[in-house]
Amino acid sequence: MPVAVLNEARRVLQACRLAQAVGVQPGLRETAALSRCPDLHAEVVPAPEAQAIWAELLEQLYARFSDRVDGRASGAAFLTVSASGARDLAAALHAPVGLAASPELAHLAALRAAAGEVKEAHPGAAEQAFLKLTPLAHLTALGVPRSALERLHFLGLRDLDGLMAWSAAQREAFLGVDVGRRLNRFLNGARTTAVEKYRPGQVIEASIAFDLPLTEPAQVDAALRDLMPGLIAELRGRLAAILTVHANTIGGRLSGSRQLKWPLDEAALGRVAGLAFLDAGALTLGIDRITVQLGGLAQPARMVGLWAGLAELDVTKTVLARFPDALVRVEWLDPWAYASDAQYAWVDWVTGQVRPREMTPRRSWAPKPAVRREQAVQRVLTFFEAHDP
Repeated sequence: MPVAVLNEARRVLQACRLAQAVGVQPGLRETAALSRCPDLHAEVVPAPEAQAIWAELLEQLYARFSDRVDGRASGAAFLTVSASGARDLAAALHAPVGLAASPELAHLAALRAAAGEVKEAHPGAAEQAFLKLTPLAHLTALGVPRSALERLHFLGLRDLDGLMAWSAAQREAFLGVDVGRRLNRFLNGARTTAVEKYRPGQVIEASIAFDLPLTEPAQVDAALRDLMPGLIAELRGRLAAILTVHANTIGGRLSGSRQLKWPLDEAALGRVAGLAFLDAGALTLGIDRITVQLGGLAQPARMVGLWAGLAELDVTKTVLARFPDALVRVEWLDPWAYASDAQYAWVDWVTGQVRPREMTPRRSWAPKPAVRREQAVQRVLTFFEAHDP
């Protein structure tokens, strides 16, 4: 059956070939896609879950196929593999695979390949013939927007051959300077020649199996608490963007994901894992194994001063000598406290001592006493007497 993946805004992200054959294209609203294909099975995948699935796939590609993997754009991964490795990759994932000397050409070849097959773009004269037969719709892989492709289609162009007949100036004038120059450089042979090495460890996980299926929420909470210390230790000071919980049940593997907002301690991370587990809805089927994954790992940046690395200490002392209260530090006490006095404290930049909090005088909102009319008149008379010549 035709299948399409929707984002949270109910627009088509990806569609299978059966859906594309009847006009379901990325960017369409769900109602428009259903009008073109009434039998379409549309499924909404939340953004955190999609990111977690993609990060897990990149880890598998690194472990099984190549040490050079680039998957910055979700949905398209670039690897450095041989021809036999490309065929194994297509068969293992049942995905279209393109094989070429550059990632750009490989992407165009993959768009023209069937699921589970490899399309190769040979160098030399065969490469020019391959480029001329490239459909205009595939130029989105080179950064050409769909609006420009629609205008080219209106002019009667169907493939890249018609666009290659234009001059470089004509392509820049029609597509815009940035897009036109990018396309001109590609047609002139400026290609990416290598794929950067993949940094493993972008996903860390911990799992626990059970002899008997779990059916009680308290049992699941206890299992998640047991997994948290190992995950915190494996982070080693890094931050994670996504937490995913996988539950193996008799009906298959169900998953739930949540985005993380730091700082988080062990207890807070366990509560987020519990919420992700509830999103999976797997408790009624019985849990045989629980796996918790942390994805989107990054090392937190730290700025030690305003002029880090450029005689920081001397500059700071000069500023403090002229403006003693210009620089202060904050010591966080309880970021979640309701009162600001309990949230943080000011710390002296040089001594490190906690500064006493200066109390702001409260403004009195009591009405001022009215001035009597006789006093006002007397003041006016006094003023005129003082200025009477």
